[in-house]
Amino acid sequence: MNRLGLRGRLLIAQLLVLFVGAATLTVVATLVAAPLFHYHLAHAGVEDTQVRLHTEEAFAQAGAVALAAGAAVALGAAAITSVVLVRRITAPVGRLVEAAGHVARGRYDVPITRAGDADFARLENAFADMAGRLHSTELSRRRLLDDLAHELRTPVATLEAYLEGIEDDVLPADATSWQVMHHQLDRLRRLVSDLSDLSAADEHALALHPEEGDLAAAVTASVAAAAPRFADKQVGLGTELPEALPPVRFDSQRVAQILANLLENALRHTPAGGRVVVTCERADRAAVRVRVRDTGDGIPADQLDAVFERFHRIDPARSPGGSGLGLTIARSLARAHGGNLTAASDGPGRGARFDLTLPTNGNQAETTASRTL
Repeated sequence: MNRLGLRGRLLIAQLLVLFVGAATLTVVATLVAAPLFHYHLAHAGVEDTQVRLHTEEAFAQAGAVALAAGAAVALGAAAITSVVLVRRITAPVGRLVEAAGHVARGRYDVPITRAGDADFARLENAFADMAGRLHSTELSRRRLLDDLAHELRTPVATLEAYLEGIEDDVLPADATSWQVMHHQLDRLRRLVSDLSDLSAADEHALALHPEEGDLAAAVTASVAAAAPRFADKQVGLGTELPEALPPVRFDSQRVAQILANLLENALRHTPAGGRVVVTCERADRAAVRVRVRDTGDGIPADQLDAVFERFHRIDPARSPGGSGLGLTIARSLARAHGGNLTAASDGPGRGARFDLTLPTNGNQAETTASRTL
């Protein structure tokens, strides 16, 4: 039975229903018609026994022939109708099975003919959407692997070159060499950590633990933690904080991670002598905004949203360090809080600003706080 497929099983099921119906009709008609006919003959005044027997036998034979002929014609017509209907019903399923086979073999751009039936049309639309998402996921996976290989190549090649140079006595095993290798190891460690966070974000496995807190204090702490690095690069770092802000529910560690990524990004793209300013203010009645503004490289208008993509480089020829995942993770964390992270710039060479918005409405904060990223 399993080898028949859906079309065969549906056809057999239809024929079984028809045969059962025909057999039931025949048995019921036979059991009811003969006694009923005998009863009417008796009440009609037919006294001759031979006439009555002959009449009843003729009625039984005529009824049997009529039932057999009618059942045969009905079964034939029903069988033809069933075949046509089953083909129409199973045709969309067959197309989906064929399309699923193509998707299983890695072909996601399979055209799907939409069925006229509303239910099958919804099924085929859902399948087409699924195939499109799988295609997008596969492209993202390939791009991620290519970008990851590119990001790993530089620190690994640097470590390999220094180790070989030290082994061959081409490079001295001094503090400078060890510092370079430690720097590359830190870069690899940061990349692994960011990939772990990004994977958890994609799988909605990063839990938030929001509490009502002082957002201005969190900003001050993050700026203080980043101040030494800014001083080393001779980039100014300042804050503009209001005297009071409405209460905000947020995960202090995750917000600190967002701010650390934003400050690191600003430092990386701001040359010596530049300045980065962090402001905190009420954005509107339902949100507070933290803005990180720099006087650095700036962002082209067509890349303001692309900077949040994995491993995105505004200038592919440059590799200013970092894992290339910080802004991606920062936006995911901001949205997990029910807020958002956006970028703006007046153009290349004119600085950039990143706005982190977090909701202040208690009910909205409670709703988003229970979610996991």
